[in-house]
Amino acid sequence: MTPESLTVPRRVVTGHDANGVSVVLSDGLVPVHRFMPQDGVGFYEVWQTAGAPAPIVADEGDPTLDSIRVPPPVRGTKVRVNEFFPGHLTPEGRQSPVHRTQSVDYGIVLEGEIVLMLDDSEVTLQAGDVVIQRGTDHAWANRTDKVCRVAFILIDGEFAPELLGVLPDDVHAALMTEGPHDEPGAHEAGA
Repeated sequence: MTPESLTVPRRVVTGHDANGVSVVLSDGLVPVHRFMPQDGVGFYEVWQTAGAPAPIVADEGDPTLDSIRVPPPVRGTKVRVNEFFPGHLTPEGRQSPVHRTQSVDYGIVLEGEIVLMLDDSEVTLQAGDVVIQRGTDHAWANRTDKVCRVAFILIDGEFAPELLGVLPDDVHAALMTEGPHDEPGAHEAGA
């Protein structure tokens, strides 16, 4: 697959004019997307918020333009669509690196089929299925011959003390804090 094969989603952003009237601020293709040929995955950064409650202003700049990071901002959210192309499995049968984020992620399979790989099991998800990913080590694999599209809504989280008591001692140091193949610290904090 090539970047030309990507199916970039349409994004409609609403807001308010100077009189408080509801308006469409933008309507077009998601402007931030990246194809990772080593994994056969397309990333489409749809929107993100920083802070909770999320500030709602009349018109704001595009919050996705900084960088592509896997986790959401601190106390924030992130919406992305990923396309997993067939034919990109590692010898271990994975398509993504094994990773963990300190977040609650809702994954909605829009099209195709994807395998969620956990420490002790695998779950096959199909179009219409929803997975709630709660800070676990995991990886993804498209083992079919068709593209799989998944919408992810990520919400910043924090491991509870009782869970930290059973997780590896280096769990915080091992969290994915940047992009899938970025070195830690490759982006400015909060980007």
